[in-house]
Amino acid sequence: MKRGAIYRAGSGECLVPAATRTTNAWERLRGLLGRPALRDGQGLLIDPCPSVHTIGMNYALDLAFLDRQWRVLGLVRGLPPLRFAGRTGARATLELPPGALDKAGIATGDVLEWRET
Repeated sequence: MKRGAIYRAGSGECLVPAATRTTNAWERLRGLLGRPALRDGQGLLIDPCPSVHTIGMNYALDLAFLDRQWRVLGLVRGLPPLRFAGRTGARATLELPPGALDKAGIATGDVLEWRET
């Protein structure tokens, strides 16, 4: 996985300072399965990934579904274990700890940007 951060596009505003990004099919398939819950400031960007599940996980997630231009198409707050979520037209999914969407001020229509560290 690549390490980096998620910013609001066109600004210096860092929304997720400790992000990881999948780089291959195995990483996309595994996602957060078998990993500890994300902490404040952490996130996982899965690309391509129009939908996710929390089967086999024991913690909830906040999700942002992104299109090809990294525009936020939809948000899911606090998706509990044993659930599915997706968005038609999504290209990627940003997984965050519960409450992170509101804390970072991420909203539908925002455009995000990946910066490698």
